Amino acid sequence: MKKLLAYPLSIIFYLCFFITLVIFHPILWVSNNVFGKKALQKNVTLLQFFLMRCYNILGTRFTFNNPHIIDNNQPIIIVANHQSIADIPPIMWYMGKLNPKFISKIELGKGIPSVSYNLRHGGAALINRKNPRQSITALLDFSKRIVTTNGTAVIFPEGTRSKDGVPKTFQKRGLQILFKTIPTAIVVPISINNSWKAVRYGKFPMGLGAHITFTVHKPIKISTFTDNETLIEYIETTIKNGIHH
Repeated sequence: MKKLLAYPLSIIFYLCFFITLVIFHPILWVSNNVFGKKALQKNVTLLQFFLMRCYNILGTRFTFNNPHIIDNNQPIIIVANHQSIADIPPIMWYMGKLNPKFISKIELGKGIPSVSYNLRHGGAALINRKNPRQSITALLDFSKRIVTTNGTAVIFPEGTRSKDGVPKTFQKRGLQILFKTIPTAIVVPISINNSWKAVRYGKFPMGLGAHITFTVHKPIKISTFTDNETLIEYIETTIKNGIHH
């Protein structure tokens, strides 16, 4: 019965989701080209609020637990596990003051209203997984922007989404590059739970009634660790200990 109900609600969800992206696309264009990057960022953050409301159509709820005061007068690297695209809007909305920039697949840089525009013009890193040289160059350029602006990078080091909530082994290359090129940064680990339930049946129909939770762990200074391997292991353990599956 629940899956049958998911079909009409999923149609409404996708319709609202797409309309929201289409409406915001010209808003982001005007923001960027007339008022500048700060205006673009504010409207990108506002977009996330409405995308989360689209998920509410499916009965999806979001709880974001962040008891920490995060100093944004320095570079920040947010590291999280990844279960579905529903992971992204809450991070961008609830941590909007940090202006988070994502490391994304290069394919997402085209064809998606609002999303692709923001990835191309909002300071994200677009990497081609089939081209290691391009990926490294894009990450190095991204790191320079984060250092210059005291910005916030977001990385999902599993590489691909976990379809059942069980976390995958972290791929270390991206983290190693970020930690090496942004040694003054603080790392903010986040554990995400139940996001996979929003896509438990695949892309259609969507899953109903998921309660997606985000737990922000204590920020870590990269400089407090003597080597990046130990730091990566610590971050991975911290995030996985906060995942319930």
